[in-house]
Amino acid sequence: MARIVEHKTKQPGTVRIQELDRVQQFFHSGLSWEQFKALQQGFDDSPGIRLAYYKGEVEILAVSPGHGIIAENLGFLLELWMLDRGIEFVSTGNMTVEREGVVSVQGDKSYCFGELRAIPDLSIEVVIKGEGISKLKRYAELKVPEVWFWRRGKIAVYHWDGADYIQAETSQFVPGINLARLAECAAIESRAIAVNQFRG
Repeated sequence: MARIVEHKTKQPGTVRIQELDRVQQFFHSGLSWEQFKALQQGFDDSPGIRLAYYKGEVEILAVSPGHGIIAENLGFLLELWMLDRGIEFVSTGNMTVEREGVVSVQGDKSYCFGELRAIPDLSIEVVIKGEGISKLKRYAELKVPEVWFWRRGKIAVYHWDGADYIQAETSQFVPGINLARLAECAAIESRAIAVNQFRG
């Protein structure tokens, strides 16, 4: 059965972009992997659409302008921090990572450290609505070593321990970064102001 969820986000104390955003999600259950791949191909020319698959359930997310601002700021600030400290990384953007027949996931940002790999070391998702933790089952099938969820001005970090994800206070790949400041600055509309506040 398909369902559409549409709503406005409004959270006191957050930046204006969240108050203006409209988030639209479409869910459909019971699709085969072949049907999902056909659907995925149909959205090849739609950069504002994000698709995910997990054991027959498909999520289609229309990425809003606010979502995009937060994701791009977060990636820019994180990369700036890593460059300033000489950390070697490969930015793989929002690449799709799959396990055939089981799962397909596309984070907002992803990174490999040291060298490029098929499965990124770090995947980051901006969650405007819903619980990020509910998405961990997708990443568990891929055994992504570290996953971040930005939600409501905070970043939650999860480490893969070989059997499950455990929530952590710090990143194993970028230890020392101020995650609270990064999360807050990512939601600032002006890139220049975001950088100044992040470095300030």
